[in-house]
Amino acid sequence: MALPFRKELEKYKDIDEDEILDKLSEAELKQLENVLEELDPENALLPAGFRQKDQTAKKASGRFDREQLLTFLEKEALEYKDREDFVPFTGEKKGKLFIPKKKPVEYHPQEKVLLDPELEEALSSATDTELCDLAAILGMHNLIPNTQFCDGVGSSNGVGKDGFSNVVRGERVRPISDEPPNPTNVEETLQKIKDNDSHLIEVNLNNIKNIPIPTLKDYAKALEKNSYVKMFSLAATRSNDPVAVAFADMLRVNRTLKSLNIESNFITGAGILALVEALKENETLTEFKIDNQRQQLGTIVETEIALLLEENSSIIKFGYHFTQQGPRARAAAAITKNNDLVRKRRVEKDHD
Repeated sequence: MALPFRKELEKYKDIDEDEILDKLSEAELKQLENVLEELDPENALLPAGFRQKDQTAKKASGRFDREQLLTFLEKEALEYKDREDFVPFTGEKKGKLFIPKKKPVEYHPQEKVLLDPELEEALSSATDTELCDLAAILGMHNLIPNTQFCDGVGSSNGVGKDGFSNVVRGERVRPISDEPPNPTNVEETLQKIKDNDSHLIEVNLNNIKNIPIPTLKDYAKALEKNSYVKMFSLAATRSNDPVAVAFADMLRVNRTLKSLNIESNFITGAGILALVEALKENETLTEFKIDNQRQQLGTIVETEIALLLEENSSIIKFGYHFTQQGPRARAAAAITKNNDLVRKRRVEKDHD
């Protein structure tokens, strides 16, 4: 069933807009263009005043004065007479006042407990001490006043008339100071590595946040020619991929370093892969820690790490928590294989 207004629109279906435009004069076309430039009747987001032509015929009476307008509106409101009520208000209350019904209170008579004559005789002849012991056994010691409990038990058990004197109280938590800063002198240690100092075996730069990236690269460059440093750690030093690439180049050359720790840094998967791939040309590094980087490495990087560990025969401690089961199992099998090789070599040396 067609709606009534749709029947009225049927006559506009066959209208040719081009024919109508051809019949318009130049002045009418110019007027139509001006209207279409200023208005947008199909934009529902605009207010009505911007979607249609301004039809105000009255001329402006002058400049807008807000204070004068407010004064005029207030004057008009005061001069306007209020409508008289058909029924004047007198304040009289009609009807009954609501009083809520009181619910009857139910009283349950307390049942009298009857005990055996033997129990009645035992309780009547019991002393205060015996009654206190019995109340403590039954868990009803809070029903006995402190004075009676003190007289029955005695002050020797830590009970006074004001309460328990030996109640366990919580101790105040002692503030624990933060871990002291790393005392390592960055510039002095770097110079010792460059001088190939024989007394410098372990370098610890952990938690030193203000080491510049070029300085960390200098450390990697200096370790290439050092023959005494066996343990190097730069955890939580804000190292990134350029630092990882520099240490990867160092691992290809260095034949003294046994342990390298670069945990808790900003190294991505590309930097980690560069380090692990460098282990192909290094057979002296036995401990390598790369866990807790700011960005997760992902499945592809973990698979590559497991594959490279399978090709390595010197790493016996690898610090990284794999998120995928497959790479984790393969890496664990590779580390176990390397530990077995070390054990076999030690046994062979003992027999020799």
